[in-house]
Amino acid sequence: MAPNPNLRRLREAGVSIWLDTLSRELLETGEFAELIDDYGVTGATSNPTIFAKAITDSDRYDDQLRKLVAGGERDLQELFFSLALDDIRAAAGLLRPAYEDGGGSDGFISFECTPDLADDTEATIAQATDLWQRLGQPNVMIKVPGTAAGLPAIEELTRRGVNVNITLLFSVERYEQVIDAYLRGLSARADAGEPVDTITSVASFFLSRIDTKADALLDPGSPARGQVALASARVAYQRYRAKFAGPGWERLRDRGARRQRPLWASTGTKNPAYSDVLYVAELIGPDVINTMPEKTLRAFADHGAVARTVDANPDDAERMLAAAAVGGLDLAAVTAQLEREGVSAFCDSYHQLLACIEHKLTTVSARP
Repeated sequence: MAPNPNLRRLREAGVSIWLDTLSRELLETGEFAELIDDYGVTGATSNPTIFAKAITDSDRYDDQLRKLVAGGERDLQELFFSLALDDIRAAAGLLRPAYEDGGGSDGFISFECTPDLADDTEATIAQATDLWQRLGQPNVMIKVPGTAAGLPAIEELTRRGVNVNITLLFSVERYEQVIDAYLRGLSARADAGEPVDTITSVASFFLSRIDTKADALLDPGSPARGQVALASARVAYQRYRAKFAGPGWERLRDRGARRQRPLWASTGTKNPAYSDVLYVAELIGPDVINTMPEKTLRAFADHGAVARTVDANPDDAERMLAAAAVGGLDLAAVTAQLEREGVSAFCDSYHQLLACIEHKLTTVSARP
C-alpha cells in the first residue's frame, strides 16, 4: 500500500493509481520505482505524444539508436519500436509485483498502436498482435483507439487473448459499444473453449478535454461549466455496472473473465479556476483506474480528500447532462470532434517523433 495516507485511502476506496507518462529518464533515475514505492502507483500509460517528448527531449536513447543503426536498421518506425518497447519492458518489470499481488487485475503498462492506423481495422489488428507478441509480458496492454474502426479490432484482439486498453473515449455511447466489443470477444473465445481468465482490458475515458470544449460553448453562468466531463464519467460508470451484470456476464465470470474496468484519463485540470484534483476527487469508487499526470498525483498526495463520489448521486449526472443539452450543448458533436482531434494530435506527435529520430540518425552516425 502507498505510504502516503491520502493515496493509501484512495486505493482503499477502490481506485488503482496509474501514472500518465513514461520515459527512460523516469526509469533510469529510479523515479518511477519511487512513485511505485512511495505513491502507490500500480500502472502507467504511454502514447505517441509521451514518447515524442521523451525521445525528443533526451539523449538517453542515443547510444541505443547508434547501435541499432550500426546493425543496419534504418526504418524509422522500427527504430521507434526498438527504443520504446525497451522502456515498456522495463516498466513492466517494475510493475510485475503489483500484477502478481492483484491476481492479474492491476500492474499494467500500456503501449499504443501507431495513430496512423486509427481508421484501419485490419492494420490495427495486425500491428497490435505483433506488438503483443514482441513484448511477451502478461502485464502489458496494447492501446487501440475507440474509433468506429477500432471496435471490431477490440473484439478480434480480445478473441485472440490480447490485453487491450481502449483509448480516446469521450462519449458514453461509444463507451457502451467498446464494452460490447470486449464482451463479444470474450464470448467468442469462451465458445471456442479457450481460456478467458488471463485477459485484462480497460476503457480509457478522457475527461478534462471534454470540459475545455464544453465550457467554451456554454454560457458563462451555466451550472454545467466544469461538470460535463464528471457527469459523463458518472453515467459511464453506471453503464459499466449494468453491462457487467446478468446471466450473459455471469457465464463469462464463472469461467474467470474479468470486467473491463473504466479508466479516467486526461485527469490533469486544465482550467486554473477548478480544483487541481477535480478529476480524481470527484470520481472515486470501486473498480476504477485513474491515470494521473505526476503533478496531479503529487497534488492529491498533498491535499486530496477521499470519499465515494463516482456514484454518490447517479441521477444528478443524468440531470446535469440534460441541463447542458437544454442550454444548447450538443454533446454528441463535441465528443465526435474530440475523437477526431485526439487522433489528429497523436498523428502529429507520431510524425514529430519520426522526424526527431531521423534527425538523431545524422547526429549519432556522425559520432565516432
